[in-house]
Amino acid sequence: MTGLRTSFLVAAAAALGLAAGSANAQIKIATAGPMTGPYASFGEQMARGAKMAVKDINAAGGVLGKKLVLSVEDDACDPKQAVAVANKAVSEGVVFMAGHFCSGSSIPASNVYSEEGILQISPASTNPKLTEEGGPNVFRVCGRDDQQGLVAGAFLKEKFGKKRVAFLHDKTAYGKGLADATKAQFNKLGGKEVMYEAYTAQEKDYSAIVSKMKAARVDAFYVGGYHTEAGLMIRQAHEQGYKPQLISGDALVTDEFWKITGKAGEGTLMTFSPDPRKNPDAAPVVAKFRAQNYEPEGYTLYTYGAIQAWAMAVKAAGSTATPKVIAALRGGKFGTVLGKIGFDKTGDVTAPGYVWYEWKNGKYDYAAGM
Repeated sequence: MTGLRTSFLVAAAAALGLAAGSANAQIKIATAGPMTGPYASFGEQMARGAKMAVKDINAAGGVLGKKLVLSVEDDACDPKQAVAVANKAVSEGVVFMAGHFCSGSSIPASNVYSEEGILQISPASTNPKLTEEGGPNVFRVCGRDDQQGLVAGAFLKEKFGKKRVAFLHDKTAYGKGLADATKAQFNKLGGKEVMYEAYTAQEKDYSAIVSKMKAARVDAFYVGGYHTEAGLMIRQAHEQGYKPQLISGDALVTDEFWKITGKAGEGTLMTFSPDPRKNPDAAPVVAKFRAQNYEPEGYTLYTYGAIQAWAMAVKAAGSTATPKVIAALRGGKFGTVLGKIGFDKTGDVTAPGYVWYEWKNGKYDYAAGM
């Protein structure tokens, strides 16, 4: 499809969305992530963040005088299901998608959104390919694996450069991308790993790979993957009387990690963006969540912030037409629960980078002295 034809379809789709909005005094938006399956805790974070954002925006008068109507969709972190969700969004007249969570879902779904002129802002997908290979309508409010890998790789070289390090990944776009980016920086700085292994996600027994690390006398292992598998690995290592240092990335930002590990998770280190719960501007929103007995951890506020940024860009553009919203997003700064953010020419967020967190006593917080 030519760029001219694409632009025409983008504008036409947006115009149809505006016509529908005028008739119904509503604007349809959506969020999508793993509402079911082993990573459903992240889906809940996204759904909670999206619902609160829509509630607050509607209470303040909506967007361009119209109320937002939110659809929450389940892609189960499955690429095929994600494409089905994207096509459903098209058929339902959704103009904005705050999703997806897994990079392996966001990337194939982004092809549909680009083709059909739907604005996409992912709260959580970190693989560089999402924005580098996606259309001009694709953005994210989280960081990238190559940024996260620079931080983690440098740390591994500094703290464990003279010890035995292993890199593990789950073969997904997210997990392998993150492990490879971290390993690349580790190697660039002169580090040499003793193991680089893939594992199969969603299994229950990782004792074989744990035994292999134990035999190789691995001191620290980096997991490019999700909290479920990383948690099982460190727990099963401790069950063997083996206590290596577990280091991982942003997919461990859920209290479910500790439910899996128990005390074996003590001291686990991970990278994640600065905690938006500590942002004074986010305090009123955080208080609302806590009043509902819900802790807005992980990607809750990232989803809220994605919807905030889109709504502010629509207001600045005076339109939900995707080309106009793209221009507003690229040209503006937006005061959100994530702080004041903007977007670069690829659609990546311009915001503070990654920092270190440590699991202690069942909670994660900034790691001391790092």
